[in-house]
Amino acid sequence: MDFSVLLQIVVVGIAAGGVYGLIALGFVLIYKATSILNLAMGEFMTLGAFVCFTALTSFHLPFYLAFIITIVFAVLLGMVIEPLILRPMIGEPVISVIMVTIGLGVILKGLTYMIWGPVYRAFPPIFPSKPLLLGPVVVPSGLLWGFLFAIATMAVFIAIFKFSRTGVAMRAAAFDQQAALSMGVSVRKVFALSWSFGAIAAVISGVVIGNMSGLNIYMGDIGLAVLSVIILGGLDSIGGAILGGFIVGILQNLTGFYIDPLVGGGAKDIAPYVILLLIIMIRPYGLFGKVTIERV
Repeated sequence: MDFSVLLQIVVVGIAAGGVYGLIALGFVLIYKATSILNLAMGEFMTLGAFVCFTALTSFHLPFYLAFIITIVFAVLLGMVIEPLILRPMIGEPVISVIMVTIGLGVILKGLTYMIWGPVYRAFPPIFPSKPLLLGPVVVPSGLLWGFLFAIATMAVFIAIFKFSRTGVAMRAAAFDQQAALSMGVSVRKVFALSWSFGAIAAVISGVVIGNMSGLNIYMGDIGLAVLSVIILGGLDSIGGAILGGFIVGILQNLTGFYIDPLVGGGAKDIAPYVILLLIIMIRPYGLFGKVTIERV
């Protein structure tokens, strides 16, 4: 076995895993505060990527302005969807809430189709094209910048969650909603904020992935593949989402290199789902999730 090839596969897998971790973070931020698994996360991601793309190409804005507009869009998306669609579902069976998020995803995908159509679009270049050389390892530019973006975003969210008053309120609501209410925490605001934070993580993921592989209305399907990341790390664990992203990214890359040539391709694409099934069978609450988590 050529060690430099193995190192290349692992490093690229870590870079891809950082992006997976960022998408998974969106799931976890919402689940941790509201106990809702948002299966429309992929469509949030697609919408955000198209909003940024439109600001760049139709209005010819610089990337930093297009990025700010995309973040504002994500905040508004979360603050509108939570009270209008999800809040009325409080107290309803878990399966009903999950079905609502699936329906929400279908609606958002339909809206994306109506506005932008099914045509593939190349994202305008926003990062330097020069790859990073780490000895014998070459990290492609898109993957490198995507990884840096993902790590920076995750660091910001962890800092908010750990050290800000907003983060303390979110952790209190996640731990015990009644106790949080008695301490003056507005649980409704916490729910809206967590949806906005989740949407922000999703749209940033969309911009990163759009920059790497272009835009189409089906790019959000990666959200389902990322389910293996959050199940592995634990649905309510921020650290688990990040670690799970790295593990799945590396395993998927190894599968693509070593197994795909033996079976004629496709193994890399199904690897996350195989991992998902194995985790559910062996450790259904994930590496860092609460043992009492209920899944449907």
